[in-house]
Amino acid sequence: MTRFLAILMMLAGLGGPAMAQDSANDDTASEAQADMAAEEDDDDDEEEADGEAITTYDAKGKFDYGFSGLLARDNRSDLAPLTLAAGQPVAGGEYTLKSGGYYRIDINADGSQELALSGGDFFRAVWVNEIVINDIEIRPMGVHSLEFDDAGTATMSFIAVVPGRHTLSIPGSSGETQQAVFNIQ
Repeated sequence: MTRFLAILMMLAGLGGPAMAQDSANDDTASEAQADMAAEEDDDDDEEEADGEAITTYDAKGKFDYGFSGLLARDNRSDLAPLTLAAGQPVAGGEYTLKSGGYYRIDINADGSQELALSGGDFFRAVWVNEIVINDIEIRPMGVHSLEFDDAGTATMSFIAVVPGRHTLSIPGSSGETQQAVFNIQ
């Protein structure tokens, strides 16, 4: 068992040959190094030399996203668009998202008024993959708001991360129709 601990400590970088010598003699340290070299060369190690089974932890996620991973087009869900127009509601209703889900949403402005969508709490609760404006892809480190001076569309793709109720709203407005609510579960 002492040899097994010495090997684990050496693998973790917590001890080297000096640590192995303190816990056992020089022969044990040499055996541990030889065992480590043999383990690296042997692909089908099912059991330790002392007969103890080696446990392998497979870090599989809850979902099988395939070869392309989470950001594959097949995994993305398109959400109903948000609208920025004078006197019009921003969203038709609340959005319910799953934490870990990949989403894309269009934000359409009709140019009737200079409007923005702000929501630090929303942008801190998601990981923004990209924002596309006029076929220009922006990959931001952080976002606080999007402002439209003229008519246009911005497409944002993101991964929902932090569960809770998060909003995007028009700055300075207080009406419930002037915000989009995202419930991340």
